[in-house]
Amino acid sequence: MQRCFRTCLLKMLAIDSTRKMSFNRTISNGDLAIVYARHDNMKPVTVSEGSVLQNRFGVFKHSDWIGKSFGSKVFSNKGGFVYLLAPTPELWTLVLSHRTQILYIADISFVVMYLEIVPGFVVLESGTGSGSLTTSLARAVAPTGHVYTFDFHEQRSGSARDDFEKIGISSLVTAGVRDIQGEGFPEEFAGLADAVFLDLPQPWLAIPSAAKMLRHDGTLCSFSPCIEQVQRSCETMQSNFTDIRTFEVLLRTYEVREGKMESLEIDGDDGSNGSLPPCKRRQRSDGASVVSYPSSSSVMARPCGEARGHTGYLTFARLN
Repeated sequence: MQRCFRTCLLKMLAIDSTRKMSFNRTISNGDLAIVYARHDNMKPVTVSEGSVLQNRFGVFKHSDWIGKSFGSKVFSNKGGFVYLLAPTPELWTLVLSHRTQILYIADISFVVMYLEIVPGFVVLESGTGSGSLTTSLARAVAPTGHVYTFDFHEQRSGSARDDFEKIGISSLVTAGVRDIQGEGFPEEFAGLADAVFLDLPQPWLAIPSAAKMLRHDGTLCSFSPCIEQVQRSCETMQSNFTDIRTFEVLLRTYEVREGKMESLEIDGDDGSNGSLPPCKRRQRSDGASVVSYPSSSSVMARPCGEARGHTGYLTFARLN
């Protein structure tokens, strides 16, 4: 038993250099970098010697970036600066071109966790869309697994394939053109998939095919924006799946910044414990003493004004 476990573990940890995510720690000519000005101001840029990036911080020469490590701070001709970051799945989700509505980090992390995806898994996905989830799936199955993603729209699938090449995951992802709702997944994957993800208008049409693709005890996830879609999908899942659960992930982001605390006045008796040094002590007209504390700077956290609300429902199930 121990020998079998050790053999499986070594297979999972064996790294094939041709199949790992391929961005290096040092920026080279032709690499894709995420130019980070602040959390809400980022853009992907392909480094090209001789080219420049112009923004409100000045002119940045690409030639100055080559040879620097990802994460470096680079300066413009005006002394302004940006950071050059590696195209990780988290950052790529924030800067990619939206060819369709995409999944964001909160839903993506939930999907990867509840599908129990680990290195070496074979994952089927439909539809590809803008490829936001696909990049995170690829990293989760690396270095020895593979993601097969399908979309019925040929141009959209081609654009996603180009993106996967740019961010260095093309050896981990195969993008195909296929109407999964109408045709189902290719029969060659029958019984080979560890997990299946569906993001389709009528997922219940593809669920029987997904069941055929999954290994015993494999997991399925369906993403739907409307509860009516969830209801029909759950009805279809009853035939071949167990442990059917639906979640809605709501993320509330807080903004942390330094702010000014207003001055405070309290009765002298309450403020005599010495926990805060008084700035000024005075007497009111009624004879009571008042301790005044000065205004001061403090780090505060408060909810961001633009919180992202409902995105969709995630329904998970396990093959009987």
